[in-house]
Amino acid sequence: MSGQLPLRTTSSFYTVSTDPVNSYSCAFVGHEDLPSPSVCVYDQTCYKVIYTDRSICASKGSSVDISCTYSSFEAIRSKFWFSPERSHQWQSPSQPEDLSEDSQFAGRVQVLESERGRSTLRITDLTESDSAQYHFKFTTGSFEWRSSLPGTTLTVTALQVQVSRITVHQSDTEAELKCHSSCSPAGRLSYVWFKNGRKVRGVETSSFKGRVYPGDIISCALKGHENYGSPPVYAPKLPSVSVSPSAEIVEGSSVTLTCSSDANPAANYTWYKKNYKLLQSPEGSYYLTSISSEDGGNYSCKAQNQHGQTSSSVFIGVQFLKLPEY
Repeated sequence: MSGQLPLRTTSSFYTVSTDPVNSYSCAFVGHEDLPSPSVCVYDQTCYKVIYTDRSICASKGSSVDISCTYSSFEAIRSKFWFSPERSHQWQSPSQPEDLSEDSQFAGRVQVLESERGRSTLRITDLTESDSAQYHFKFTTGSFEWRSSLPGTTLTVTALQVQVSRITVHQSDTEAELKCHSSCSPAGRLSYVWFKNGRKVRGVETSSFKGRVYPGDIISCALKGHENYGSPPVYAPKLPSVSVSPSAEIVEGSSVTLTCSSDANPAANYTWYKKNYKLLQSPEGSYYLTSISSEDGGNYSCKAQNQHGQTSSSVFIGVQFLKLPEY
């Protein structure tokens, strides 16, 4: 009733002495976040707000329109959009404040009234912190619509470069990459691909096909929103390998070999002694306990992800432990 939740019942029927100013909606118990659209009992001039979308998913850097239709039994004195998640910024946590006056949205928010009884909140240059629920509020001389029913939930996600197909050759890699968002984009979007910081000419789709060489760094963005691109992807850089302890290693002691490489996606590591595989893991550490002279020699670490691989090696010298003479 006019945005409140007055009654729980096991029946799908609800009998009430109606007030012509009120609107009504219903929902299943436990699913109050999915109510029906509000309806007026007598005509279309009761108090009500109906959101065009219950949820919207958009990509970081893009723009979004959040809309609703509304009506009032009395003349409206004020109306604005707000987000309950921003209540910590309000002077009073129980008194919503106009989103267009929030510093987080400065220069990025516009409220459009394309027709009577319809309001649209437009947010540009979306960031992941804009993910929230958005509500519309209006007041008259004797009434304030502050619905306890859900508004529109916005989810903002960042773009990611994903590998669709890859073929590794001796000197390069033939790759098919996709600029992915967990959102299903509305309409056709244009994309920009970057290779080593430079735009790739002639590619405006979400897919990139081409040869990738060791050291290449690739990212993508929505066209017109290049400042909000995906994290770059690249093959592992030359691994850094170390031995601990770094001092003289004697028989019977424990030794840790550590391998790390800058890569995106993160590298998987494989340790070898000569051509024998010792360990494969995402951590990059290999442990030798009670080491013997036979454990001495060259060890190599290979760092690998979908975009390529590279290796580094380290030598371990094991000193024979001499017993004291008596």
